[in-house]
Amino acid sequence: MPPRRRPRYSAVPCEMPPIVRLWLLRLLVPLGGHRDFITQHGFNNDTLAELIGLGEWVDPDPVDFSQKAVRADLRKLYQASESKWRHAAIPSCLRGNVARLSDLVGLSEADCRILEFTVLLNNERLLDDTADWLGQLSSVKVFHSLSVLLEIPEREVRSSLSAQGILARSGLVSVDRSGTSTLRGKLDLLSINFADHIFSSDADPVSLLRDTVTVAAPAKLGISDYGHIVSSLAVLRPYLRHSVATGRKGVNVFLHGTPGTGKTELAKVLAKELGCELFEVASEDGDGDPVNGERRLRAFRAAQSFFAQRRALILFDEVEDVFNDGDGFFGRKSTAQTRKAWINRMLEENSVPTLWLSNSIDSLDPAFIRRFDMVFELPVPPKRQRERIIQEACSDLLDARSVARIADSESLAPAVVTKAASVIRSIRDELGEAGAASAFELLIGNTLEAQGHAPIRKNDPNRLPEIYDPAFIHADSDLAHVAAGIVLSKSGRLCLYGPPGTGKTAYGRWLAEQMGVPLLIKRASDLMSMWVGENEKNIARAFRQAEQEGALLLIDEVDSFLQDRRGAHRGWEASLVNEMLTQMESFPGVFIASTNLMEGLDQAALRRFDLKVKFDFLKPEQASELLRRHCATMNLGTPQSDQLGRLIHLWTLTPGDFAAVVRQNRFRPITSSAGLVAALEAECAVKEGAKAAIGFL
Repeated sequence: MPPRRRPRYSAVPCEMPPIVRLWLLRLLVPLGGHRDFITQHGFNNDTLAELIGLGEWVDPDPVDFSQKAVRADLRKLYQASESKWRHAAIPSCLRGNVARLSDLVGLSEADCRILEFTVLLNNERLLDDTADWLGQLSSVKVFHSLSVLLEIPEREVRSSLSAQGILARSGLVSVDRSGTSTLRGKLDLLSINFADHIFSSDADPVSLLRDTVTVAAPAKLGISDYGHIVSSLAVLRPYLRHSVATGRKGVNVFLHGTPGTGKTELAKVLAKELGCELFEVASEDGDGDPVNGERRLRAFRAAQSFFAQRRALILFDEVEDVFNDGDGFFGRKSTAQTRKAWINRMLEENSVPTLWLSNSIDSLDPAFIRRFDMVFELPVPPKRQRERIIQEACSDLLDARSVARIADSESLAPAVVTKAASVIRSIRDELGEAGAASAFELLIGNTLEAQGHAPIRKNDPNRLPEIYDPAFIHADSDLAHVAAGIVLSKSGRLCLYGPPGTGKTAYGRWLAEQMGVPLLIKRASDLMSMWVGENEKNIARAFRQAEQEGALLLIDEVDSFLQDRRGAHRGWEASLVNEMLTQMESFPGVFIASTNLMEGLDQAALRRFDLKVKFDFLKPEQASELLRRHCATMNLGTPQSDQLGRLIHLWTLTPGDFAAVVRQNRFRPITSSAGLVAALEAECAVKEGAKAAIGFL
């Protein structure tokens, strides 16, 4: 027998828990890892050799190294370790954390031992490297290997790691059943950093799950801030209250709406009102890297197990990660589509009520939508509420006029306001009072434009002039009488038609003021889209928004949506008219459609209007009185009779022409009544000249 070399000192054995050394020897001897560990002339891993007691065989002369003798020594070391370390303890921190998780989700003894081993397999590199010598394992071989390593009957290992087992349902440990892999590759932990958390920090179970589930921050708003969805909340609040009180299963609510409308904050408000803890499925790990859809679903499943016995709600934000992470162009399905049966079952059986949040309902397969108990949109708050939000966030930055003007933006979400206010307030001393207000509007406008919305208007072109009076509108109905009736009934469908500038939109604004309600104006450019089916959705959304805000809805250029279907050449043209008619009939408030082109409108659409009013060019007496009013307002003196006579020849004169001339006065001052008349003549000449240029001479 070759002479033995003296063992060399190594600090490594003192750092390795005895239970891990036992597992190393079981990997090498009964599971056969020694075949790759011991080579003809040495070891594949000298550190491992020294750790388990074979240090004297490290780096011998080639003639001194004997595989047979090394294997014999290895067997003796293994036999000694079985009697010495069989009952060795798991590191205390890991043991305590596993015990806490066991109390939380009800782990069996076998579950705990598998979880402990998997955590150490992820934390101890030498254990992982040694397990690699078992080669590429199938799921069956994984069960056998764990049975040998942990001295657990193989049937119990199979039961613990089955899809119905608590380890898998909680997401703590699952087996990748697709193909073969190394032992670590087959045993999948809850998250990348979970092994480190549970091994090194003695803490509350919730903190151990911080890469997968986090405790939501406290609510900053109250239920009164969501008055614009009061009808939905009237159902949602008692339903959640009942579900929490009775432990009802399969409670899922889907909220969608554009970014910044307050979906996450609403979840916090509801949790606070119900006296529930709110746990959010993390969308990024401890390093700030995004968590993919598969991992987030596992985190959600874990949260359902962890918090089933607590008075809690779960928040799953940005569900696009799961329901819309595929690629239709390349045929790649989303995470949800590839696990459709599992998700459907989960939505029917989850123990903790869950709020699912998304920026768009379009990310959801209709088959999933029907699984949710409630689905509703959280729109941008109505103007009155936007004013209150801006006032509360920016009372020290803006005056009342600026607040009202900024609130006019129909796309302004609350989060945009609070973020801009936070930025400006931090540098207000450097900007000064005027600079802070200007900078606030700049940030708001830039954000709106980046989101694809119109920026804040410095001057609202639709704001009524101080001298507005419906008596200056040439219409074939008594507009004041019509307004009085609508104020009483609070409903009606009007079609206002006639040349541009005759006052159709202005009348809608005036009527809204008489009713004391907001005015929601939608133009064709606001509603038309290049995508098939999107026009109909935009129309429905406009009517729904008006109903939620209690607003008078005015759709300008309505001829774009109500063309005679008999002349339709494409299916979507008829569909567009049908959608408009459906929305008109079901709308409970006041709807005004305005158009410059009455000819060619669908006959069925015309019958749907309660009243059709023709707006025409000003009558001479209206033009004269309107001239006198403007001259008085602009301090131009009383117009002369010859100047009034000149108006008689302006047969295409409209209130819009007066408005245009008044705007010109800001940069090209008008100093006399004669100058005002001349400017009006120029406006009409443009219109008349354009008509005269058509045709052949």
